[in-house]
Amino acid sequence: MLVQRVLSPASSLESWTVLGADDLPVAAIERYLAYLTDIERSPNTVKAYAHDLKDYFTFLDGCGLDWREVRLEDIGEFVAWLRLPPTGRDGRVAILPSVEHHVSASTVNRKLSALSAFYLHAARNGVDLGELLITWGPAGRRGGWKPFLHHISKGQPAARRTIALKASRKLPRILTADEVQTILDACGRLRDRLLFAVLYDTGMRIGEALGLRHEDIAAAEREVTVFPRHNANGARTKSANTRTIPVSAELVRLYADYLHEEYGDLDSDYVFVNLWGRPHGRPLAYPAVYDLVCRLRRQTGIDFDPHWYRHTTATRLLRDGVAIEVVSAVLGHASITTTLEVYGHLTSEDARRVLEAAGWFAGRRVSW
Repeated sequence: MLVQRVLSPASSLESWTVLGADDLPVAAIERYLAYLTDIERSPNTVKAYAHDLKDYFTFLDGCGLDWREVRLEDIGEFVAWLRLPPTGRDGRVAILPSVEHHVSASTVNRKLSALSAFYLHAARNGVDLGELLITWGPAGRRGGWKPFLHHISKGQPAARRTIALKASRKLPRILTADEVQTILDACGRLRDRLLFAVLYDTGMRIGEALGLRHEDIAAAEREVTVFPRHNANGARTKSANTRTIPVSAELVRLYADYLHEEYGDLDSDYVFVNLWGRPHGRPLAYPAVYDLVCRLRRQTGIDFDPHWYRHTTATRLLRDGVAIEVVSAVLGHASITTTLEVYGHLTSEDARRVLEAAGWFAGRRVSW
């Protein structure tokens, strides 16, 4: 099976599909991915679901199973299959127990979540699936789809996924102030320097930065507003809500220098555009940014990606004592719970700093 990129000729919107052995889209997967595209899920999200479902249907083909008649035990075997290296998945190569798992527990759980969403969509569209991938337990789990007249039966048992691996939580990767400065100083152009300065000062996602228009920057008020909109370069905001972020006077001055020295009289609504590459004047796209990141990695020796700036900004704000609800608003999280789940942690260094400030290690009444 093969995951294939799809581009709509009418709207130029990007999507993904999964091709079977006959080089035709797998109908069940295609219906679900088309649904995700219709409700304007990110192309990256659709792509991730496509890869997850491709793995699942490859497993089913190898076992001679129909996706509508799978048992819970088969899902358990799928998990074990995922953990095998690709060379051992067809059963012709023996894999020793000491061989390291091919995918992590968090990756397995993500794929199982994709299957749950796929089967829930199928069930809503009339496919009889029995109780595959669900178990009965107390209702009240936050979020997710709720059936019609849910308020009448919300005390009754509710369906939820029953298979999950225990996965350790990964702390977000962040940059030190020296690393941020080194990357900025390595930028040979004001446009590139402004891009990383925007990411660091605002905590924006790279897609939000690439979608910025000049009208989104209020220089006098020192504010930048993020609007959810379709962009010619495929950049996406992810969040459906508009938010305004206060920025520093230094960032506004850098923006003015960029307009004066590099942007000139170019006629474009977009802030970040191709000034030296082709097509000239077109909004900067993801591939150009990642080419830039690769060059800066080689030049500075710092292994980073644009999303680290978002984690760095959030961590810096929290360490500086900014209330977590303010951090959540700046980042554009739909819920403060999301902010707490990702950033609600303390490293030993953070804990020591707070304890020292409280005088915990000084003036003890008990000696060891």
